[in-house]
Amino acid sequence: MPRMLDVSDEVRAEIGDEEADRLLAGETAPGSYDCTSCRTPGDSEQERTSTVLFIGDETAVLAFAHAGCLPSQVVQVTEEQLRGAVKSITGDTVDLEPDTVVPEQAVLGVTSGLVLLGGELHPALVVEPTAPIARPGALGAGDDFLPLLIEQGFMPLTELSAVPPVLHGWSVLLAVGQLHAVLQPGSNGGQPVAWWQAHQPLQVTEGWRAAANKYQQVLMFAAPVGSIGRQPREDLLRDALDKAAANGKLVGAALPLAGT
Repeated sequence: MPRMLDVSDEVRAEIGDEEADRLLAGETAPGSYDCTSCRTPGDSEQERTSTVLFIGDETAVLAFAHAGCLPSQVVQVTEEQLRGAVKSITGDTVDLEPDTVVPEQAVLGVTSGLVLLGGELHPALVVEPTAPIARPGALGAGDDFLPLLIEQGFMPLTELSAVPPVLHGWSVLLAVGQLHAVLQPGSNGGQPVAWWQAHQPLQVTEGWRAAANKYQQVLMFAAPVGSIGRQPREDLLRDALDKAAANGKLVGAALPLAGT
């Protein structure tokens, strides 16, 4: 029986027309599967299903996801991460070239939380580096973190009163029910690359994941080192965000969920 599969052009290019046609005809596609994003059961005979190809250095794993959770796409991973993917028969972390804007000596701290805007709870990531971020090639100890992000399309925020505009080309990769990476556009229209990547996939709460799936986007807020700090509760995190915005030290954008 033919499956309700989405096979993107980039996936087809990697697996070949013959294998893609076998998948679409139902010869090699599973009927039931665990979605590689939300980890709940899916059925390719009953609902639209995306094919997600995770490619390592030497091998590849084809996984399946609800079309509403992930689009059909190719995701580059390391061989080590792919071995973990094979064990769970799912995809795993993206491991692409990091953005050269972020020097290696600075680590980006990322906190997830729900932020109340317009009476609705939105999933958010708050990014704060552990040290000042200098522009590549710059001399001195200046902090260009926010200017660099503004140049990428993030909006300066003076208050948290509304959802910031969508920044197309960027996305948040949530796979296997965990947070893996923030992706930015590749050079010359190529594959997205990891602007930030978790060393180990980060757990998020059920409420956060449900809100991300509801809105199909995640709000990302960023502030210079020392502006937010590690806050143990979401209400304290919100207070710190409001203070950073009032002090002109906050930028933000809405990033599509796992978009390419």
